[in-house]
Amino acid sequence: IAVNIYESSILGDEISYMEQLQAGTVDVAKLSIGTLSGLYEDTQVFLLPFLFKNNTEMWKALEGEAGTTIKNGLNAYSIQGIGFTDCGSRCFYTTVPVTSIGDFKGLPIRVQNNQLMNSMVDCLGANPVNVAANEVYSALQTGVCKGGENNPNIILSDSLYEVAPNVLLDNHTTTMDVICMNLELWESLSEEDKAIVNDAMEAATEYDREIWDAAVEESLQKLEEGGATITRPDDATLDSFREAMNPIYEEYASRYETLLGQINAALGK
Repeated sequence: IAVNIYESSILGDEISYMEQLQAGTVDVAKLSIGTLSGLYEDTQVFLLPFLFKNNTEMWKALEGEAGTTIKNGLNAYSIQGIGFTDCGSRCFYTTVPVTSIGDFKGLPIRVQNNQLMNSMVDCLGANPVNVAANEVYSALQTGVCKGGENNPNIILSDSLYEVAPNVLLDNHTTTMDVICMNLELWESLSEEDKAIVNDAMEAATEYDREIWDAAVEESLQKLEEGGATITRPDDATLDSFREAMNPIYEEYASRYETLLGQINAALGK
């Protein structure tokens, strides 16, 4: 099976090539949960704060019934999910030290323009600010926001630690990207070719997990070398964060009851 790769947004932004994937003009694409949730709302369950304690729990859920539900649930949108790659655990970075829930009070924190993410920041006592990704650095410089959240690799690569050098490793959202194929193309493949695709996806996932974990460790080391202060909250602090999220789960749990049930079953909850 020959694959031609188009990188660096040659095919447009993520929403654009998701639409091309549905139309069949793109065969395969890697899509974030943030983008997919605009099409297939149930995927937003993976944006619930503190759903997973770490990526080990996330993979345990994805390798079970929840992963199958997501991959096949995309069929309604002319897409077949074929696998997942790690998108990291998101952490807060701030211009002032933040080590407990009380430190968030009144801080303007940049998040993606997503109601669930806005609610998470509200529950911590901070004020959500929606700023485009390419404007975050300058927004931190000017005080439009005094913090944001992302995974350590992005905090390093976007140099956000230069203006917000306090990193709180709370891992509030651990999520994945979904590798997707046009459904008509998938259904046209022979069983032999489907097996080739599945085997390649399995190998790619294993490799991705290995290099992602290594990249995070390297990023954290470089952040500290660059002058950032890394805070690893203790269990009591994390429990206070999780407890603050109760209103979100009260609002969203019934919407995603099936998937939450499958995730909790995989985790033995």
